[in-house]
Amino acid sequence: MFGNMGDMSKMLEGMQESAAKLKAELESKTFSVKTGGGLVELSVNGNGEVIDLTISEDALSDKASLEILIIGAINDANKMVQQNQQSSAMGMLGGMGGNPFGAK
Repeated sequence: MFGNMGDMSKMLEGMQESAAKLKAELESKTFSVKTGGGLVELSVNGNGEVIDLTISEDALSDKASLEILIIGAINDANKMVQQNQQSSAMGMLGGMGGNPFGAK
């Protein structure tokens, strides 16, 4: 049904190694966004963790607007991270010869 179990084991080991490599690559990437014409600048790593936040003095006078700008920056950065993770995962699967389950 699954063919040679040794081959399956090697395939799983390869997948684990690829996943670890992908995780390390994602951690090393930085994604930056600006909102409000640069009033808020946010940087996140490839795991979606905030690593830097800069708020302009001009944005401090309007708390409600500042909150909206920060939320927008976080959402934009998270979308960038998700898109990168998806494309990286698809690239990893493609590099393994397509569908690991043999379906056509």
